[in-house]
Amino acid sequence: MVNSEVINNQPWQQMIALVDMDSFFASIEQFDQPELFGHPVAVTNGLQGTCIITRSYEARYWGIKTGMRLKEAKKLCPGIIQRPSRPKRYAEISTNIMHALTAITPDIEVYSVDEAFLELTHCQKIIKSPEVIANKIQNLVSEISGLSCSIGISGDKTTAKYAAKQNKPHGITIIHPEKSAETLSDAPVTDLCGIAKGIERFLNAHGVYKCGDMKNIPISVLGKHFGHPGRRIWLMAQGKDPERIKTDIAEPKSIGHGKVMPPNTKSIKIILMYLQHMSEKVGSRLRKHHLQSDCFYIGIKCKKGWIGDRMKCPYPTDDGKSIMKLGRQMILERWTGEGINQIQVTAVRPKALGQQIDFLEDTNQNTHAREKNRVMDLINNRYGDLTIAPSNLIKRSSMPDVIAPAWKPTGHRRTV
Repeated sequence: MVNSEVINNQPWQQMIALVDMDSFFASIEQFDQPELFGHPVAVTNGLQGTCIITRSYEARYWGIKTGMRLKEAKKLCPGIIQRPSRPKRYAEISTNIMHALTAITPDIEVYSVDEAFLELTHCQKIIKSPEVIANKIQNLVSEISGLSCSIGISGDKTTAKYAAKQNKPHGITIIHPEKSAETLSDAPVTDLCGIAKGIERFLNAHGVYKCGDMKNIPISVLGKHFGHPGRRIWLMAQGKDPERIKTDIAEPKSIGHGKVMPPNTKSIKIILMYLQHMSEKVGSRLRKHHLQSDCFYIGIKCKKGWIGDRMKCPYPTDDGKSIMKLGRQMILERWTGEGINQIQVTAVRPKALGQQIDFLEDTNQNTHAREKNRVMDLINNRYGDLTIAPSNLIKRSSMPDVIAPAWKPTGHRRTV
């Protein structure tokens, strides 16, 4: 723990905890398969996956990092054990944990599948001390899941998130709000969430390398260049992040699915198969949440970057076949034979069902598609995704889907 002393025995103006699961995916693999305890484990996207999604703490000891190729990891640690990811299992356990945390406070922001912010400001009269509530959270998480987590507690979201990373695994770090600026002063600005390479270069050009350097430049410098996010960054570095806990899930601005393909794929047949797979997933998810869209981004990625465009449909749809037609059109118009390694299909600005029907819509054809999709969804919801699917998806990739960064345990973001 650091800076955990009580100052003036006064309630904090704001108290926020960040619950951060320890090596979440790898820990679940070890929990479900006890023979893996104590061994270096690397989780990849399926057995064919060559990139490490996450690794156990035993693997970290050998220098294994997230994003490292399995081949490189085996050179550092010949005994490393590869495990294929199981996203649905991870989502199931995360959902149980997030629901259990409401026993601590109802004000929770699920930040990702393995992180959550807890608003504790109004609970201070009953939680006795930050240390007591941190231990209670850890015990609750362990009881529900059998897993460990690290806790950061401070007066703002950014400092709480920074604190949670300081004493992993199974650590508790408490930074009193009055000590936040001092504690962060020597930390590199890149230690703060949201400081990407572009922002880092901008800050470095203005003499800001550590959080303590931020006070040497006016807030207007960041505000002029980055707008409101820039002003927030200026405050974040000084332990004054103004962003509050977000308990509501905003209406979706997009709904999409993507998948990594075999490197340098040039076969139009394979590209179209992946395209149809993602089109069907997007259509299914739109239907599940009673949404439709008339605009879809279709993209394929080569070494030089993304090739893609927003494709317009004559009328709003949630039908995978209709989305596929737009994708095929984009491929025929934009692709010139480059090797492809990734594909993305995204419904842009989806709207709730019940909107006025466009006069161009073929109502008979659309009625047939809706009935077909209704029956297909009933079967797939009962027996698993794509139990019923277009015939050209029989040989689709067996690599599992991934959990999106915006995953939530409820609503339209609850998907893998």
